[in-house]
Amino acid sequence: MCATCGCGNDTVGVITVGHDGPADPGPEHGRDGPPHSHGPGNEHAHDSHEHAHDGGPPHTHPPATETVTLEQKVLAKNDHLAQHNREWLRARGILALNMTSSPGAGKTTLLERTIRALPGTPIAVIEGDQETVRDAERIAATGARAVQVNTGAGCHLDAEMTRRALHALGPASGTVLFIENVGNLVCPALFDLGEAGKVVLISVTEGTDKPLKYPHMFAAAGLVLVNKIDLLPYVDFDLAACTGYAHTVNPGLEIFPVSATTGAGLDRWYEWLAEQRRAAAPRLEGVGHPV
Repeated sequence: MCATCGCGNDTVGVITVGHDGPADPGPEHGRDGPPHSHGPGNEHAHDSHEHAHDGGPPHTHPPATETVTLEQKVLAKNDHLAQHNREWLRARGILALNMTSSPGAGKTTLLERTIRALPGTPIAVIEGDQETVRDAERIAATGARAVQVNTGAGCHLDAEMTRRALHALGPASGTVLFIENVGNLVCPALFDLGEAGKVVLISVTEGTDKPLKYPHMFAAAGLVLVNKIDLLPYVDFDLAACTGYAHTVNPGLEIFPVSATTGAGLDRWYEWLAEQRRAAAPRLEGVGHPV
């Protein structure tokens, strides 16, 4: 149970799609780091208060302080696991980016085009969705390694799901790893996965004021891609105003207008990726150099 939003993730599944076994098995409990406890972080509060209304079924209202304490425990445990993931990724010079957006903004289309445009760059993808393996199959069709994480009722990926996906995927040293989060701009802002940074994708069909409505996500991001600019003549979207709103939330935020469909503006995205990958390369600690 996610204490921040009430979503459940008891049915999480990690599914490998269209590739052989891991090149480098991902972080495990007790491997490449200390074992992790599953005790306190998974506790659920039961000391709630029940009362009935007009003879109907009882309603449960947990005390506010109890809910806050549980949320703090969940996030603290997640942050501990995320740091374990981050250390494992850094030791191998793997650039991990947490790709976030609302549903339908174009994340998977962007990744498909990116993989095909950078054939010399080793790329792997962790796909997060509530159900199906459709996006992982799309990525596998490009020739990149992919695993699908199905969160069931969950609305976001967390560090433990990411650890399990890394173990299944086993990305090689020097890989660019895209973690395509569940379509949602709320909880993914709170849950560190161990990534090097967050990339937010919005589309011109979503409205100019997106950064003001979801400030926590834009404050946590290192880059925003404004996608579907090929549709600007047909929608009511003010690119300059949206950029201004984003900078009121995060003054240092980089913003690239792009079209994953036509390829417009994507050269800046590819250059940014190359810079980030070069910055990740020196972190290698005796495990070889990026391919």
